Amino acid sequence: MRDSSEKEKNSYQGILLRNRIVKKYRHLKKWARRNNLDAFRLYDRDIPEIPLVLDLYGDGVSGALFERPYEKAPGEEDAWLAAMGEAAALALGIPPEHIFIKQRRRQRGKSQYEKLTGPGGPSFIRVVQEGGFKFRVNLSDYLDAGLFLDRRAERDYIRSVSAGKKVLNLFCYTASFSVYAAGGGASGIDSVDLSNTYLNWARGNFELNGLGGASRAYRFIRSDVPAFLEEAAKEKRRWDIIVLDPPVFSNSKMTGAILDLKKDYIRLVKRCLALLNPGGILCFCANTRRFSFDRDSFPQAGITEFSGYTGEDFRGRKTPFCCILTV
Repeated sequence: MRDSSEKEKNSYQGILLRNRIVKKYRHLKKWARRNNLDAFRLYDRDIPEIPLVLDLYGDGVSGALFERPYEKAPGEEDAWLAAMGEAAALALGIPPEHIFIKQRRRQRGKSQYEKLTGPGGPSFIRVVQEGGFKFRVNLSDYLDAGLFLDRRAERDYIRSVSAGKKVLNLFCYTASFSVYAAGGGASGIDSVDLSNTYLNWARGNFELNGLGGASRAYRFIRSDVPAFLEEAAKEKRRWDIIVLDPPVFSNSKMTGAILDLKKDYIRLVKRCLALLNPGGILCFCANTRRFSFDRDSFPQAGITEFSGYTGEDFRGRKTPFCCILTV
């Protein structure tokens, strides 16, 4: 009886999800086409019983399941995820094999960007467009696809202020902020990350956009960010714009260092502010919805919480915290 009941529930919720996606996709694809976008947020926990986030990247979907608040029998979650994936595929008219939904839990003891283990097979990689740029995304191999859609407005802001500026992008990941800065005419960009995988991905994004990734003006630096900041302070290096977009939690196997954003952000922000030229800008992002920013810790800086329009796909949704600090 339980198996039959679960199947009926999965089928019913699949219908709900399919209908919701059909309605939203019909609206959003027109907006996306007008704005030359291949990637956008399709579904964000719209139905309480279906706590999924689904992002469309070209002809594939990268999704995340937020843990459901009740006990589940062995295999129940897998069956439910399969049913929701099939519903999304039907709604979009794409193969179920193009749907990748991962379970997202609080990060403890490893980086949120670590490669996933799975059944193997070819990686699902696509090139998508945003803001007049191209970005390579990987929907199958990592928790995140390589382009955070809820930072679209922040990227556009960085492009708007980068002309003739020296830019430092910390925890650069796949360097989407750096691509926007280059497109905005930055005179030099340093992109810093500890992962060779992501630095190579970043170089690839530059090459996709014809930005000359090997140019002296664009440097890709493998380093632990706190160590890089300490060395930069000793060398009295300065930048006009710094992007600080750290993971919420990271435990580096290489350095043994642990980063906990809520505990460490004040120290990181202060170090960045000290590296800015007069009139410089620090764009600080916290990739969590639950974040309390202590303005009083930075009396020397002007602080403006970022409230740019991210896009129709995030209308009515609270995006993660971001602020602009000026010196």
